[in-house]
Amino acid sequence: MSAPPTAAVHEKNAAVIETDLPSRLDRLPWGRFHSLIVVALGVTWLLDGLEVTLAGAVASALKSSPSLQFTNADVGLAGSAYIAGAVLGALGFGWLTDRLGRRKLFFITLALYLAATAATAFSWNLASFLLFRFLTGAGIGGEYTAINSTIQEFTPARVRGWTDLGINGTFWVGAGLGAAGSLILLDPNLLPGDWGWRACFFIGAVLALGILPMRIWVPESPRWLLTHGGEHDARSIVDGIETRFRSEGHALADDDLTRLRLRARGHTPLREVFHTLFNLHRRRALVGLSLMTAQAFFYNAIFFTYALVLTEFYQVPGDHIGWYLLPFALGNFLGPLVLGRLFDVIGRRKMIATTYALSGLLLTLSGYLFEQHMLTVVTQTIAWMVVFFFASAAASSAYLTVSESFPLEIRALAIAVFYAFGTALGGIIGPAFFGRLIDTHQRSEVFVGYLVGSGLMLAAAVIAAIWGVDAERKSLENVATPLSSVADGEE
Repeated sequence: MSAPPTAAVHEKNAAVIETDLPSRLDRLPWGRFHSLIVVALGVTWLLDGLEVTLAGAVASALKSSPSLQFTNADVGLAGSAYIAGAVLGALGFGWLTDRLGRRKLFFITLALYLAATAATAFSWNLASFLLFRFLTGAGIGGEYTAINSTIQEFTPARVRGWTDLGINGTFWVGAGLGAAGSLILLDPNLLPGDWGWRACFFIGAVLALGILPMRIWVPESPRWLLTHGGEHDARSIVDGIETRFRSEGHALADDDLTRLRLRARGHTPLREVFHTLFNLHRRRALVGLSLMTAQAFFYNAIFFTYALVLTEFYQVPGDHIGWYLLPFALGNFLGPLVLGRLFDVIGRRKMIATTYALSGLLLTLSGYLFEQHMLTVVTQTIAWMVVFFFASAAASSAYLTVSESFPLEIRALAIAVFYAFGTALGGIIGPAFFGRLIDTHQRSEVFVGYLVGSGLMLAAAVIAAIWGVDAERKSLENVATPLSSVADGEE
């Protein structure tokens, strides 16, 4: 194994600091501070769920719109444009998040999302719709990198898995909002046909506008500050958090705290980033890429075309799609919520492998029943609820895995890289691929697509079972040693 490019990275003139701040953050009890962090930052997943659901719920309205007149392939292409934007947004904003800080970026990305989703409502043709969906996706992709890294770095180690999965599950709260909003706004008795779908895209803009002020009080990550020469600011933030807990009656023990020795750096060169990801931690990279690719294809291919299956094969009217999305969203929301604690108790590797394998096997079974005309629209919805109860926890665990498996200095970019690679491989192709399959009007062709998704999930389950990381109840620094870490005696 070649040595990492350290000459320009370690910044030998920088002073070595010794700190217990990460350990102090991990020993905190869950409190109001953590709940506020979750609400202010975790809304990202809700917004993504809203956008993805709206894309499916308004599909019929987009096809009947006098100005747009989309085909099924156009609907699938729009889904791919959104995912492509998320991929590029994650990479660009992820790189900036590690260089400039978590706090700056989660304001910028939310503002981009707000402007782009509102602009989607004013689309006048396919090209403009694709552009605005691309920019909306870029905002959401950037949000994932800044938000996931920030939440991970504030959450106590013993509940990091359940918290992360629970937050990811709010994607389906957004899905429920999108479904409910579409039922109201797509009602032709309330709004003219070409106005309803436009009004739907303002739902996300209004939510983003409401959440933007809440982020003002969220501090910069002390862990990020420690590695970027901000030890004093990091200590002030942690002292302030502890003061809040003590004022609420919590006793915080100062014994048994782990101390780290770190050397601050201005940034981490891309050469070292890729050496760390694909050489030093190449097995973790394989696990992360497998999990992200499988869940991206599984979800984006099926969910982006969910409404098309209902309208094409079950003749569900376009303005009734929301009624079937609501129970589907409920199953997806309950999965991470119910199973999340098991990822901290039973362990990451066992639970990831189990949920991925069950998702693949259940989709194969439900796909076969669909292909054999053995399901009604109601039983089809129930089958998807069961499948995605497990798949939702599995998909959430992919984000958990890539965000805690790599060193602090490159965490946001690591999230971005695996989200981008996985989504590009599984998510961009998926919606367009399934749109084409549905256009054949042949259930057997759609079943082939389900088998591809099932195969990817089963392969990911095997890879996670063999090479997954047992990160449960461990501090982030124990799971992945910081690149700026200095060994005892090293100067």
